[in-house]
Amino acid sequence: MKAAVIDLGTNTFHLIIAEISATNVQIIYKTNVPVRLGQGRINENIIIPEAFERGIETLKNFKQKIDKYQVQQTLAIATSAVRSAANGIDFVESAKKNADIIIDVIDGDKEAEYIYKGVKATGTINGTSLIMDIGGGSTEFIICNDKELLWKKSYNIGAARLMQAYFHSDPINELDKSAIINHLNNELTDLKEACILHKPDHLIGSAGAFETFASMILKETHIENIKSAPIEFTAYNSLSEKLITSTHAARQNMPDLIKLRVDMIVIAAILTNHILSLSEIKQISLSTYDLKMGVLYSLSELKS
Repeated sequence: MKAAVIDLGTNTFHLIIAEISATNVQIIYKTNVPVRLGQGRINENIIIPEAFERGIETLKNFKQKIDKYQVQQTLAIATSAVRSAANGIDFVESAKKNADIIIDVIDGDKEAEYIYKGVKATGTINGTSLIMDIGGGSTEFIICNDKELLWKKSYNIGAARLMQAYFHSDPINELDKSAIINHLNNELTDLKEACILHKPDHLIGSAGAFETFASMILKETHIENIKSAPIEFTAYNSLSEKLITSTHAARQNMPDLIKLRVDMIVIAAILTNHILSLSEIKQISLSTYDLKMGVLYSLSELKS
């Protein structure tokens, strides 16, 4: 069976088409578009008109690809930006009417479950691990092992939300950094308790910013061709320091740092550093599989 998954992220819309059987998921096409659905007013829970239009146009283009590949089942999954927006339902209705795409707006718990399934499929989980998926609108945390999911939660601390609320200096100054860290301390008390209880010793970053970290550290590795990779701890610390202390202009000239993430990567580094400190974890890995691969593997399970 050919299946398509559309992941309507706050920053990027992804389309992935795969041939699915009970024993295998074979990717035959994938693309992504930096729609920036959370542009401008994400913390006011509004999709602004320009972002709304970009999103619908992107879905129309995705539908053409889906038809071209004669896909039999399509799942379009919307997360934080759509589920929290006052006009999110308008976007869902417009997608159905104008792009013939039916969107399933999922909650944070379901999002975390799909992320776990995607990461698990890479074989990266060893022992008790903490999976972290930094989105634009929300960030998901999953404590797990390779047998089961032990704890999960989605928080509205995505990179776009934090950037719009707190990132007002260039390079980011101590005042802005302190405001972010104070906010994280207030938000993440139950994550800290869960880490004390379950003692994860491995942080697995799901796609997104962690692909950027890995690309900048593992320069000779083509991230798009791998399922997972270790990220050396001291190399990550050096990179995060470089990113946090750099200016916008300096980051624009850094190799392997895509335009969409030039500023959000600073937030991602501050957030990741905070999680490493909170959990006392010293081992980091990248999983290139995330929510969309988790959806495909869920479909594969249904066929078995």
